Amino acid sequence: MLSINQLLTKTKGDRVIWITVILLTLISSLAVYSSTGSLAFKYQGGNTEYYLLKHLSIFLVGIGIMYLAHLVNYKYYSRVAQLLLIISIPLLAFTLFFGVDINNAKRWLTIPIINLSFQTSDLAKLALIMYMARVLSKKQETIKDFKTGFLPAVIPPLIICVLIAPSNLSTASILFATCILLMFIGRVKLKYIFSMIGAGILALALIIIIALFTPFHARVLTWQSRIDNFMNDDKGSYQVQQAKIAIANGGIIGSGPGNSKQRNFLPTPYADFIYAIIIEEYGLVGAFIIVALYLLFLQRCIKIFIKSPGAFGAFLAIGLSFALVFQALINMAVAVNLLPVTGVTLPLISMGGTSIWFTSISIGIILSVSRYVEQEDQKQHVQTA
Repeated sequence: MLSINQLLTKTKGDRVIWITVILLTLISSLAVYSSTGSLAFKYQGGNTEYYLLKHLSIFLVGIGIMYLAHLVNYKYYSRVAQLLLIISIPLLAFTLFFGVDINNAKRWLTIPIINLSFQTSDLAKLALIMYMARVLSKKQETIKDFKTGFLPAVIPPLIICVLIAPSNLSTASILFATCILLMFIGRVKLKYIFSMIGAGILALALIIIIALFTPFHARVLTWQSRIDNFMNDDKGSYQVQQAKIAIANGGIIGSGPGNSKQRNFLPTPYADFIYAIIIEEYGLVGAFIIVALYLLFLQRCIKIFIKSPGAFGAFLAIGLSFALVFQALINMAVAVNLLPVTGVTLPLISMGGTSIWFTSISIGIILSVSRYVEQEDQKQHVQTA
């Protein structure tokens, strides 16, 4: 077996990002073990270690995927982006009509034979950000031209987000915002960016109108209900009310690991509202640490973006990191009732399956860019020595 020193030697890329991922994994393990007690008694005969071991095994595979992804030269992902985008569009369309229906939302597809379920939006999100990084990096000389620069960059995001929105509006919004950010950084004219925002708003309005006359009308009612509950505090949803109780119980330092009371009342405390359970057990101190870790991760990715000599690597690092951290901030804002309920999970902390693996791929790609930046720095030091 490899020693720790040998493993560290073989592991490249930003060490702070590696450490941040490991810390979030440890926090996730504690939170998932604490929040799955009722689930274990309901489905596993009281075997509380079952979900912890399952979660850890998924994370170990995820770390392995991350390690392999970071070994690949990030430039190869430019070629992969086109293929993944071509695959994602029909998969999203198929999922929209024939996917597994959970709470009136068709987000999942099950792969035959191996019986593995995954959210096609996770694949599409990764593919689109990689594609946007590719297009913006290759079109820098013509990016201010509407036909040759802007159109190739705007059509795929609109198609992908329109296909995701009916069943997963929050994910579509995060992805759309990420594309807008990449365009802004990629020197796209502001009038074109605002036109894309206008097109997005128009597309959403059409989705709502069409959905009202189709089986998708239930999703529109869900969106309306969530906004109504958020605007009317006395009418807040059961989830939000239980999350508030959990946060109030936490105080400054929390009730201690495994001492959450609201995990028995809060629906799916191991997923969308796991942040509320963390606050209950670890208090505002724990809440601050989580936020600090995500912001540290974003800061290190911004550093990679600044130091990256290639435009594609820079766009990759900032796009993938922004999408991940933005999702985390939205999840935490929902848990403390700063935003309406959205249904997005807390990356690297919420219990999950394939979603953790897609997040691992994203971080692995970021580390691949970081590894290249390190190699370039070393070459410069050798040349100047």
